[in-house]
Amino acid sequence: MPPAVRRGEPLVRRCELNPILKPKAIHSWEAQATFNGCPVEVDGKICLVYRALSLPHYKRAANEVLTVSNIGVTAPSKDGIEFHDRRILIAPEEPWEAFGCEDPRVAKLDGRYYIFYTAVSTYPPKAEGIRVGLAISDDLKTIREKHLVTPFNAKAMALFPERIGGKIWAVLSVHTDMPPTHICVTSFDSIDEIIDESYWRKFHEVLETCSLPLRRSPLDHFEVGAPPIKTKYGWLLLYSYIRGYFTPRRLFTVEAVLLDLENPRKVIARTRWPLLVPEEYYERVGLVPDVVFPSGAIVRGRRVYLYYGAADTYCCLAFINLPLLLRRMLRRELPPKFVRAPENPIIVPRGDHPWEVKATFNPGVVYLDGRFHIVYRAMSFDNTSVLGYASSRDGVHIDYRSPEPIYVPREPFEQKLQPWANSGCEDPRLTVIGDRIYMCYTAFDGVNPPRVALTWIKVEDFLQQRWNWAKPVLISAPHMDDKDAFIFPEKVWGKYFIIHRHGTDIDSALVDSLDFDGKTWLDEYRWIYPRRGWWDSVKVGAAAPPIKTDEGWIMLYHGVSEDGVYRVGAVLLDPKDPTKVIARTDEPIFEPEEDYEKFGIVNNVVFPCGAVLLGDKIYMFYGGADHVVGVATIKVKDLLRYLKSCRL
Repeated sequence: MPPAVRRGEPLVRRCELNPILKPKAIHSWEAQATFNGCPVEVDGKICLVYRALSLPHYKRAANEVLTVSNIGVTAPSKDGIEFHDRRILIAPEEPWEAFGCEDPRVAKLDGRYYIFYTAVSTYPPKAEGIRVGLAISDDLKTIREKHLVTPFNAKAMALFPERIGGKIWAVLSVHTDMPPTHICVTSFDSIDEIIDESYWRKFHEVLETCSLPLRRSPLDHFEVGAPPIKTKYGWLLLYSYIRGYFTPRRLFTVEAVLLDLENPRKVIARTRWPLLVPEEYYERVGLVPDVVFPSGAIVRGRRVYLYYGAADTYCCLAFINLPLLLRRMLRRELPPKFVRAPENPIIVPRGDHPWEVKATFNPGVVYLDGRFHIVYRAMSFDNTSVLGYASSRDGVHIDYRSPEPIYVPREPFEQKLQPWANSGCEDPRLTVIGDRIYMCYTAFDGVNPPRVALTWIKVEDFLQQRWNWAKPVLISAPHMDDKDAFIFPEKVWGKYFIIHRHGTDIDSALVDSLDFDGKTWLDEYRWIYPRRGWWDSVKVGAAAPPIKTDEGWIMLYHGVSEDGVYRVGAVLLDPKDPTKVIARTDEPIFEPEEDYEKFGIVNNVVFPCGAVLLGDKIYMFYGGADHVVGVATIKVKDLLRYLKSCRL
């Protein structure tokens, strides 16, 4: 059975005391930076071995002023969070480490501490002068011996904490400075073999056979992070995965891979999305900005204490929910998915209606008097968007469709200014408040930035198909591209809560009244962001007014990935304070799969604008490839169960 997961625990949480280790100005050897720490247990307590960067000083071997890395160690800590009494453990002494000792990984085996580190022998650094060194200690106070390990470019070596099949096993990064790099797993009969140059010459000839298959793209880079951790289900290796390393938009992330207990060259499972990316100030600002780099880990109860370097300046700590991580990696419990209606697409363009001959998509919806009322965007041959109407008893089979549009561009801000350009009234979202249906939509004249417009209609008129819409008014600021708006179904703190999107975030605003005067604009509070390295990394936008449950408000949203694919996720909002996001799906719960979603005016798009809870199911109405309308359902209890496992 997969491990049990305690309700309410997030997958990853940063330590509130971060950074847990900072440079110390009174110690010249660690005054510039203290980072990439690796923990090791000593008599039930935790010592942290870490990289320390000195103040600039004259170095005779280089004949110039430079900073040099040493390796420091702390006194034992009871909690693994607060560390004191720091001192140098390893300093450059040998010619093969003359210009620095960097990024230690430590393991205890047979009563001794084996500290592998990056030894730099050339200045300026060259690939052939960046290799693995080894220091051996009996007590983490003195070093009994040092050795150069690899005769070729390599870094980040770490021992498995116990023998496997009678052999000593290690993981290391090979060719990190002369890519493509490899994370390799290899074994030894003895410690002496680790420092045997002939062993490494033979290893280098067959390193491809020892390499773990982790690369997703030729533009990516990766390195060993923390020494492996033994779990019931395999060896857990937390490692650095740098997306787009050879591009201007590189992204440092932390990922995990699970290796077979008996054959650690065999990959059992791996994460699909990052566990960490640079987000906090101490990760974004430092000697090397925007870096998170895993360097050590230890298990305490149900948690992995992950130690990582931040911006090549600080040591930091994050707590990983180990049962939840293993459960997700092993995918014993797959995330729920919306299920498409077999009848999809339920609304398609009509050749006999010029106003909807090109596309019918992105539908808003309300459920009134036992019927689904669908207001959808329709596009004519000249790319003018108007709104059509359809209704259905069961949400799948359309039994009425209006022969004419029910809403057309009326104001200058939505009238076409450029022939054949996209323009008009786009992507409606509907909210019932009292005896009115409020509709937010995107108003676009084809030249100026699209903006959010608001109108309303009496419920009675809507049901009788008397399309007496109020005069629309712009509610988003001029000169700002703003879309994906709707009004929250209930007041929050006595105010109307309006969701919209300027830029790449989901924004929110609180207003006293819905009677806008055309001169007052929505504030922009940046509320929900894209997640770098994830399926929603480029842009997010709210889909439809949320659905109220006892556990909180479920709000669907669309997310766009680096490859331009639109997918659907969900957030759970606090039932008492809906401005607070308490959970967000790790995996998409809907994505383009069918041809009508993958091929159209804009390929690979599923774009919901309406959602209804009926019985035990959520009905989601969406646009497919900016061309047709589809509907899909999910059981609300399944989605809530998944959301609660994705708490923030």
